Amino acid sequence: MRMSYNRLWKLLIDKNMKKSDLRKVAGISSSSLVKLGKGENVTTDVILKICVALDCRVEDIMEIIKDETLTSEN
Repeated sequence: MRMSYNRLWKLLIDKNMKKSDLRKVAGISSSSLVKLGKGENVTTDVILKICVALDCRVEDIMEIIKDETLTSEN
């Protein structure tokens, strides 16, 4: 399983915001923004700052995606 931040990018489009706008408004670092863009792990502090800045809930910006490729032993 992995985290997906596609909901965050869609929300930014709906709010007519760029990623750089989010970085400034939420007070997060450029490296955190890069991690989000790559679907990597970020701290809960970063998630909280984004939610406060965008006035949204955690589930509005991220979701868990199940990996469809499962390995099996034969």
